[in-house]
Amino acid sequence: MTGRILRIELRRSAALSIGLLSLVTGTVLLLTSTQFFVGRWMQLAIFSRSMLMVSLPFALAGGAWLGQRDARYRVNELFASTVRPRWQRVVPTASALAVAVAAAYVLVFLIAAGWVVPTAGYFPASAIVVAAVGVPALVAAGWLGMAAGRAVPRVVTAPILAVVGFVLVGLVPDLVTMAHTDASFTRVRPEPSALLLVPTFNGLDDFQTIATRVSLLQTLWLVSLAATGLLLLGAVRRRAIAFAVLPAVLGGAVAVPLLPVGGTRGAAVVDPVAIELVCDDDGPQVCVARAHAALLSDVVGPARQALGMMAAKLPNAPVRAVQSRQIAYWGRLGVSTTPTRHADDTIVFDTPTIDPAGGADLSDGYFLPSLLEAAWRQDCGDQPETDESLARTVATAWLNGQPPTPQRWWEPADIERVRSAYQALVSLPQAEQRDRMAAARAAAMDCRSDGLLAILAEKP
Repeated sequence: MTGRILRIELRRSAALSIGLLSLVTGTVLLLTSTQFFVGRWMQLAIFSRSMLMVSLPFALAGGAWLGQRDARYRVNELFASTVRPRWQRVVPTASALAVAVAAAYVLVFLIAAGWVVPTAGYFPASAIVVAAVGVPALVAAGWLGMAAGRAVPRVVTAPILAVVGFVLVGLVPDLVTMAHTDASFTRVRPEPSALLLVPTFNGLDDFQTIATRVSLLQTLWLVSLAATGLLLLGAVRRRAIAFAVLPAVLGGAVAVPLLPVGGTRGAAVVDPVAIELVCDDDGPQVCVARAHAALLSDVVGPARQALGMMAAKLPNAPVRAVQSRQIAYWGRLGVSTTPTRHADDTIVFDTPTIDPAGGADLSDGYFLPSLLEAAWRQDCGDQPETDESLARTVATAWLNGQPPTPQRWWEPADIERVRSAYQALVSLPQAEQRDRMAAARAAAMDCRSDGLLAILAEKP
C-alpha cells in the first residue's frame, strides 16, 4: 500500500515538478561551465557540491510548497479527525520529494559525467563520496521545507525559505571566510569547524581531494538534520516537536568537534595519485600530472619546441619539461609550504588553460612564451619579486629572438628599461650573450637574483 501511495505522489504531487526544475536548472548550469570540471572527476564532484547553493534553496522552497498542500485545500481538520497517525500520511509525500530531488541531483551528475569520461585519465573513488554528500543535503532541505510549510502555510513561506537557504549556503561561507582574512586576502586565523556543516564546497585545486573523514562527518550531520525535518513534519504535540530537534542537536554535537578548522582548505588534502607524472618519451621527455593526463598530447608539441629553442641558444639547456604539481596559491593560503627545487635540466611549466572540451586552450599563443620563461624560474618559496619579472621578460625575448612585448600593467619607465636591456644584450657578440645568459640561468636555479638583475643593465 505504501509503495502504491508513493507512486501516486510521484505522479500527481508537486514532488515531480520540483525534481524536474532541479534537474533542468542543474543541467544548464553544469553544461555551461564544463571547462571547470571536464576531464577531472574530483572537480565534477566539487562543482556538483557548489551547485547546492542553487538546488538547496529550490528544495527548501519546493518542500514548503508541498507541505502547505493540506492547508491550501482546507483538509487539515478532515485529516486530523481520522484515527490514522499523521506520520503514516506524511511519509509517502516526504519520500516522493526525497526521491525526486535525489534523482535529479544524481541525473545531473551522470549527465555531466558524459563530458568527463572521454578525457579523464584518473578516477579517484573519493569523488563519488564527495558528490554523494549532496543527496542527504537535498533530502534534509526538502523535509525541513515541508515542515516549515506545514507550520506556516502562507504564500510567502516558500520564497522566504528560498532566500534564507541561498544566504545560508551561498553567502554565509564567503562572509565567514572574509571575516578571517585581512585586506590583502591573507588568512589571519582559520575558519571555525562549524563552517563545514554547510555542504557546499568551492575552490578546490585539481591536485586536492576532500578527506573522507570530512565527507562522512558531513553525511552524519545531514542525515541527522533530515531526521529532524521528518520528525518535525510528523509531530503534532509540543513534546514531539521538542524530541524532533534532538537528532540535529546530537548530530551537530558529534560532527563539529571532529571536523577540521579552516573551511574548504582545512578539509582538503593533496591526492598523491593525482600528482603522479604521466610522460611522453618519444623525444625530449614531457610530463604532466595524472589529473591532467588528457592535456599531454596538446602540450608535447609546444614543450619540445621550447626545449629545442633553448638547446639552440643556451649552454647546458634543459632537456625535459614537467608540469608544476604545486597547489595553487588560493588553495594553500595561510599554509606554510617548503620550496621544492627542480633540477637544472628541467623546466617546470604551469597548467595551461583547459577548454570546454577538456583539452589545452593554446589559442592565444601564450603557452610557448610561458615555457621559455620557465627556463628562468625556480621554486624559491614565497619571496617578494622586484625586477626579476622584467629580467625574465628580457631573457625570454632573447630565447625567442623577438623584442620583448610590453605588458599592459607596466609603467612607461619599465617599458623603456626592458627595451634598452634587450638591445644592449643582443648587441653583444653571440658567444658573450650565451655566457651571460648561462650565468643568469645558473643564478636563477640557485635562487640568486643577482644573475637575473644583471640582464637589466643597459651596459653589460
